[in-house]
Amino acid sequence: MKAYMQRIGRSLMLPVATLPIAALFMGVGYWIDPSGMGGNNVVSAFLCTAGGMILNNLGILFAVGLGYGMSNDKDGSAALAGLVAFFAPITLLSTSSVANLLQLKEAAVNPAFAAINNGNVFIGILAGLIAAAVYNRFSGTKLPMALSFFSGRRLVPILTAVIMAGLSLLLLFIWPIVFTGLVDFGKLISNMGPFGAGLYGFFNRLLIPTGLHHALNNVFWFNTAGINDIGNFWSNSGIRGITGRYQAGFFPVMMFGLPAGAFAIYRSARPEKKAATASLMLAAAFASFFTGVSEPLEFSFMFVAWPLYLLHAALTGISLFIAALFHWTAGFNFSAGLVDYVLSLRVPMANKPYMLLVLGVIMACVYYFSFRFAIVKFHLMTPGREEATGEETPDIEVETSAGDKHAILAQKIYGYLGGSENLTAIDNCTTRLRLQVHDTDRVDQAKIKATGVPGVRVIDKQNIQIVVGTEVQFVADELKKIDQNDVEHTDTPVDATQKVIEKLSESTVVTKEQPIYSVAAGQVISITEVRDAVFSEKMLGDGFAVIPESGMIFTPIEGTITSIFPTKHAVGITTVSGLEVLLHMGIDTVALNGHPFTLYVKEGQQVAQGQLIAQVDLVALEEAGKKTEMIVVFTNQEKVAHLKISATVTVANQVIGEITSN
Repeated sequence: MKAYMQRIGRSLMLPVATLPIAALFMGVGYWIDPSGMGGNNVVSAFLCTAGGMILNNLGILFAVGLGYGMSNDKDGSAALAGLVAFFAPITLLSTSSVANLLQLKEAAVNPAFAAINNGNVFIGILAGLIAAAVYNRFSGTKLPMALSFFSGRRLVPILTAVIMAGLSLLLLFIWPIVFTGLVDFGKLISNMGPFGAGLYGFFNRLLIPTGLHHALNNVFWFNTAGINDIGNFWSNSGIRGITGRYQAGFFPVMMFGLPAGAFAIYRSARPEKKAATASLMLAAAFASFFTGVSEPLEFSFMFVAWPLYLLHAALTGISLFIAALFHWTAGFNFSAGLVDYVLSLRVPMANKPYMLLVLGVIMACVYYFSFRFAIVKFHLMTPGREEATGEETPDIEVETSAGDKHAILAQKIYGYLGGSENLTAIDNCTTRLRLQVHDTDRVDQAKIKATGVPGVRVIDKQNIQIVVGTEVQFVADELKKIDQNDVEHTDTPVDATQKVIEKLSESTVVTKEQPIYSVAAGQVISITEVRDAVFSEKMLGDGFAVIPESGMIFTPIEGTITSIFPTKHAVGITTVSGLEVLLHMGIDTVALNGHPFTLYVKEGQQVAQGQLIAQVDLVALEEAGKKTEMIVVFTNQEKVAHLKISATVTVANQVIGEITSN
């Protein structure tokens, strides 16, 4: 569960990164025209609209961001499914739709549905998570021939729409009950004086992820229960020291507490990640201080370090309780930032508002030390602390290089990986190099860390990941160039003459034709059609794949079993001529820890061509959301002079092509 919550937090970083600038647009626009929010000034109107295009659509941003980020292979169809999933409830549960479904007049529709129509964040998060789950489970599904157009990724948005339509039907009856219950709860605590104000502050923050905080806000800020705290404050009607109590306590939190918490998060980040963490925290903290928009900061740790968010909710409640207890009041129209604080000083209803600044300084200290203690004591994965492997001394040459820094970093990483003698495949995701090597024990991790990369993670004996950051693509491109040219950059240069001799000796070996057998009954496809870029882009070498109809797996070629992965999903075979063959069963199946695989061979065993080598539980693969391609790759590409594979085969143990090897 902890890992799942952290994945949610990381997936939200992309949409969250857009929020600070939107908050600043809105805040500056409101500062220019506080009474009209753009109605009296064209510049203010433009800025408010520019900020609103993001802040008013948080639900959509989160639906797309989570759909994409939570999918196993970060595919665009998962993001599309997230969008479809979001549109289902906000369309089916719009006020007009509900009125039609329940045969009511729109004025009689429960106001709870208006909260869904307004780009509800909870709906966005729910939509994104469901879309990603559907994608991970069904993106590899094959439908009958008549419906084959809708197979695979095309099936995902369709199934997502069906599921969300059913969920919308449930929400039609459940959502009003929850919303009304919160309104009634708000009315109950409104009679508890300062303690009630504290409870309101606590639940206001606690309900932010669900979007149901609007239900409580309606009770205290508006005229739902006769309190109308915002309206009465700005119209200067009410009781001085009382009116505004449900607003005042937010100022110390938004202007002082949260920025101090952001500083604690920055201070807790690992040295190599402080610069990236500082940029996010500074922007989010300034947005909170100046405009009172706290979402950019809150969502940065809401899921990855949820205990910290509970602490934040509790401290917010304490701030509101203290301000209400001593009758310190101020008000806001937009949010509890500097702009509204200054404007509220002109309202006679404000009572000792300067004391909110004193409380703010105290809350800043409390936030900083409590956040810092909690992060360090409980090892919370706040921004800048994730995927850490140690705090290394930076490589000066890499840090000080200018335009060619990516090339220099790639050269060093290539050498420390063991060069062409150890490195077998290069791939990357949004922040990490995903590398395959012959033996991770031959990788000099300490020197790689010393280049200044944020982290190194060894997956198993043949797979290693290097965290580079958002510029990883440039480093990966440079690594591929180096590898393609077979240039090895290490601290001890390899004798160039010896390299030439080795290459010449390899090229003089007599070529030999060998038949290739299908590894399973099913459809043979080109390796370029495999749904994993590592294979389809021939990073490991040329080959083919079979979409199996049964789980019986056979050897494609005669040879010796030279390696079996601990998770049993991959087997290495070497022929007499030295040709190295990798049989990889399924995609991303390493995480299944070998459960769907039964092997009938062991390392060092001689196998005949077409011999039964394994049994795979295809149903278990599909239930785990894994793709079932059985992939055959000839990894030492220089020994493959020619490979010819037929298009289809329906029976295993059948010759499907031939390979000419050196």
